[in-house]
Amino acid sequence: MSSQGILRLSHVEVRVPDLELALAYYVEVVGLVEVERDGGRVYLRGWDEHQHHSMILLQAPTYGLESAGFKVDSIEDLDALHERVLGAGVDVSRHAAGDLGPGSGDTVRVHSPSGHVIDLVHGMLQVGNKMPQLNPPVAPEGLTGMAPPRIDHLFLMCEDVDGVTAFFRDVLGFRLTEQIVADDGHQLATFLERSHSSHDIAFLTGPDGGFHHVAYWVDEWGDLRDAADTCSFHGVTIDAGPTRHGATRGCGLYFFDPAGNRNELYTGG
Repeated sequence: MSSQGILRLSHVEVRVPDLELALAYYVEVVGLVEVERDGGRVYLRGWDEHQHHSMILLQAPTYGLESAGFKVDSIEDLDALHERVLGAGVDVSRHAAGDLGPGSGDTVRVHSPSGHVIDLVHGMLQVGNKMPQLNPPVAPEGLTGMAPPRIDHLFLMCEDVDGVTAFFRDVLGFRLTEQIVADDGHQLATFLERSHSSHDIAFLTGPDGGFHHVAYWVDEWGDLRDAADTCSFHGVTIDAGPTRHGATRGCGLYFFDPAGNRNELYTGG
């Protein structure tokens, strides 16, 4: 496997019981861009993302995380990651481009020790950010809601934080940036990255398969203030913030979609 391997968080798929209500929230309040609909799924992206999607809404009886994907640099890296996961004795499957839905690339689907489905993806369809390549403006005109440009990170829960951290570090090649350690030496929370940010994924002690939040990036603290105003105007429940974290020293605003999935807007770190 090359030094590139996994590049960054690519996308998340979240379950929502009321697809139309969730779509209205993510488009009109959060400000994501609808790309495509396919049966019980809707595909969305941030306005500055070139790839087909960074968010999939899946109509389902419950809420929570269905799967999460990470972008892989090359097909050779994907092959190497597949072999490494097989060697670790973890349940894994291989899927050709398009097999997992519109825009999907070649994918290695991993059933993580934490109880989450993690997709390693190379070659997602690129659709462009709808901005001109010659003399582009700072942002498109007519942006709606909070209008985050791109996805940033994912925060999950599991019972064995030590074990899943070792898997992501030793098998998938993530780097540990920060950790919260109990008096007995066990990791209560860990922050891991592949993009040289403070974290692309983090794990917190909790139930296996647990979903804490998905975060979208904004450029500055003032965007979080404006996002809080947007939440208040639309009656969206704010969980915390705007605030600064101790771990990562980033700034965030936490709030909930209509199904109960926690979102964050994040900057700094």
